[in-house]
Amino acid sequence: MTTDIDFDPARLETFLARRFGTAGDMTLERISGGQSNPTYFLTYGSRDMVLRKQPNGPILKGAHAVDREFRVLNALYPAGVPVPRPVLFHEETDVLGTPFYLMERVEGRVFTDCSLSEANPAERRELWMGLADALAAMHKIRPDEVGLGDFGRPGNYFERQIARWSRQWEESPGDPIPDLDRLAAWLRANMPEDDGAVSIAHGDFRMGNVIFHPTEPRVAAILDWELSTLGHPLADLGFCVLPWHTAPDEYGGILGLDHKALRLPSEQEFVERYMRNAPETPPLLPFHKAFALFRFSVIWVGIADRVRLGTAAGSDVEQHGAMARKLARRGVEVIEG
Repeated sequence: MTTDIDFDPARLETFLARRFGTAGDMTLERISGGQSNPTYFLTYGSRDMVLRKQPNGPILKGAHAVDREFRVLNALYPAGVPVPRPVLFHEETDVLGTPFYLMERVEGRVFTDCSLSEANPAERRELWMGLADALAAMHKIRPDEVGLGDFGRPGNYFERQIARWSRQWEESPGDPIPDLDRLAAWLRANMPEDDGAVSIAHGDFRMGNVIFHPTEPRVAAILDWELSTLGHPLADLGFCVLPWHTAPDEYGGILGLDHKALRLPSEQEFVERYMRNAPETPPLLPFHKAFALFRFSVIWVGIADRVRLGTAAGSDVEQHGAMARKLARRGVEVIEG
């Protein structure tokens, strides 16, 4: 039993016995935390599950919404999108002190390095193609057909997002980042006309947030739905291609690496694979990639601000601020062509 937990395991074991019957030993292993929802591997008898809960203590309104995570899993699993099978959601705080949910544990491979250094070189291209296939499969689902028609505000997605992230940047007490100011102004001036495209938007769709099948180059489960909402499919696609525009020390990008020697696909090949499976999606433009870099940069600004205030994990404000500056510079490079 791990000691890195913030609740009474005995209460959880009693709850599980009521739901599933007495099933022998229970084990818990903390697997993530930091800025996200605390997550544990949970084994109860023969059941291998994953538990995700809200952090303890006060949280911002709308943050750490585990109920929304469970809702989207519950909608997408029967629709054939590769997500873990949802098991149950418990809204009350009587068991763990916060709401939580359980989902089936999916066995497979996780690659946090976008160059896929741990994968067989002969498989690397197809792993990236599998990621494109999973993204397209998610975007092809019509939200209203799976009970998610009210999961967010449809329409004018980029206008609302740019306003939101610009406001967060303007209110930051951190150091000036001229590249971020330039990006914000360029995005407002170059926003495409709203085309009405609406999909389930993951919000953080990337190589490190999926589990691949143990032996096949296909996604077995899309993870971390904390930022999901209704949005534009090109927001996810623009974010997913950022590794081709960021260096290895900039959140694990592949810019500057020898893609041919590493047997990695080009950005164009990745996008073409996605479009082949989601042909109704409009073209990916520099705007969408610049938006993704702008948003990601502001997220890092926010992390630095919270570290400065002592309300987020970590202690190196300058490290987070440096990442924000690097991502903003990459955004400017995108708009400069």
